[in-house]
Amino acid sequence: MTRDGRPHPRGRYAFGVDIGGSGIKGAPVNLRTGELAAERLRIPTPQPATPDAVASVVAQVVASFGLRKGIPIGVTFPAIVRHGVTESAANVDASWIGTDIEDLLHRATGRRVLAVNDGDAAGYAEVEYGAARDVPGLVVVLTLGTGIGSALVNDGRLVPNSELGHLEVDGFDAESRASDAARDRDGLDYATWATERLQRYFSVVEALFSPDLFVVGGGVSKRHAEFLPLLKLNAPVVPAQLRNNAGIVGAARLAAEAP
Repeated sequence: MTRDGRPHPRGRYAFGVDIGGSGIKGAPVNLRTGELAAERLRIPTPQPATPDAVASVVAQVVASFGLRKGIPIGVTFPAIVRHGVTESAANVDASWIGTDIEDLLHRATGRRVLAVNDGDAAGYAEVEYGAARDVPGLVVVLTLGTGIGSALVNDGRLVPNSELGHLEVDGFDAESRASDAARDRDGLDYATWATERLQRYFSVVEALFSPDLFVVGGGVSKRHAEFLPLLKLNAPVVPAQLRNNAGIVGAARLAAEAP
């Protein structure tokens, strides 16, 4: 067991798959370092992204690496995933709602699969290997992109399916105004976006959860110097470190820790 009571990861390697609206990516992960152990494979997400079509691509990604039997496999999915069942669908076909994704992918790959929300996987990776490593207390990871993904990790333990991008702020779904897509849609520069949109959103999240650290991810985090310093919060705010590999790494780690 780890110092906070979680099981140690099984073995040195695990495999992560990140299912997104445009691409499905996978790679083996070195669990000691959080680095990819081979170049990741990306295959475009089938359209329509129905369960059977996506499962076929996931099986193709997994099979292409010649994994030994028994290696843990974790898969991210852009939805609420509760006890292996998808309860929402974002950027994929609505037929996913109510699907037992773990059973579906087990049948497609012939392997045991752990499925998790994509924001949870990315956030967990940042806590285990990235910007929040060794940070005690509550870490809130927010991914600013087409929407807003989120993860809550308290003393190393993930609180799943937080979906903080859908908080109602000033009468709006938060991500409809504070996501990077909203910034682009409304023609906002980074300073205006930070002071008029992100400040309000982050302040609400901070008032609700009083985190010890915010980590900000998503592609826009590459330009963090243009907007993160403008936020006035009690908790420190830092950019994510793992970028596009975070989902793969987090899914692999969670799968390796699963009992």
